[in-house]
Parts: sequence; structure tokens; C-alpha cells
Amino acid sequence: MVIEQLKQSEALLEGHFLLSSGRHSNRYCQCAKLLQYPDKAEKVLSIVADKVRDLNIDLVVGPAMGGIIVAYELGRQLGVPAIFTERENGEMTLRRGFEIKPRQRVLITEDVVTTGKSSLETIKVLQEMGAEVVGIACIVNRSNGNLTYPLFDAIRLDIENWDAADCPLCKEGKPYTKPGSRAIK
Repeated sequence: MVIEQLKQSEALLEGHFLLSSGRHSNRYCQCAKLLQYPDKAEKVLSIVADKVRDLNIDLVVGPAMGGIIVAYELGRQLGVPAIFTERENGEMTLRRGFEIKPRQRVLITEDVVTTGKSSLETIKVLQEMGAEVVGIACIVNRSNGNLTYPLFDAIRLDIENWDAADCPLCKEGKPYTKPGSRAIK
């Protein structure tokens, strides 16, 4: 069902992509295309909500940009508040008057998890404020099991990616696009 929703909303793209991690890939999940449809977001994220419902979550936190709508929809389905972190001067931070209470049980949300960089940056900020992070939730899991936190997804996709120097698409001379929201360092 999830793959059909991704395809129907044209969120699963094919081509040559520069990922936020600096790696290259021949496929890309642009979940914003799915999330523009509230009914599709509700269906897909209900799968994740069912997986995390018994975790006694107090708060859902999504890193900007990809995690904001996911946090909102999961918060709505779970009946808990949803907030977001954002980068300020290149550093992930909690702003806009949002607060974390000590020992608050928090679920981090993303649209797509590959390296988990945004989630890990958010976790660091929240733990410094005393939060207990219970896991990471996402629509698409591309992590290949590389994270130490429990990961709750709607779908797992194994999509090839390469270091830029080893990219077969670059070797063929195909230009790439960078569809993500995070600047590459």
C-alpha cells in the first residue's frame, strides 16, 4: 500500500541525485509530494502510529524540513503535541518558544531516514534538555540498519547509493540534481 501511495503521488523519483549526505543515487523519495495530500499522509502514517502507539510517547519532534509534517500527523494520530527543531547558523536547535521537560518521552520523526543525520542532531539537542528519546519514526527507511535507535517505518526501501567518486552515473556523464533541503558541507 505504501509503495502505491508513493507512486500515485509521484514521490518516488528516478534519475541521478545528489543526496544530503553527499552520496549519489539513482532513485530518490521526495515525500513532500506524498505529504501534500492529507488523506495519503494519514493512511501511510497510520502504519507508523500503530507501531509506536504503546511507547507512551509524550511528544513528537520533527527536524525541519522533512520531519515537520510527519511530526504533526503522527502527533495528531497519537493525541500528543508535535513540535520541530531547525537549523540556526548551521546548528540544529529548538526555537519558537518550544520546550522540553525533563524525562519527557520523545519520538523523533522524519520523512526519509538514510544516514539519520538530522535525527541524530535533533536527539543531541533534546537529550541535552533532559528528554528521553524512545526512537525514530519515518515514512521511508533507507538506513540499512545503521542507527542505534529503534526505527519505526511505513516502508523500507533498499535504494543504491554511492560515494561521488564511485558513482556509475557520474562516470556515464549524467548530470545530477539535488532535491533535498539540507546544504551539503
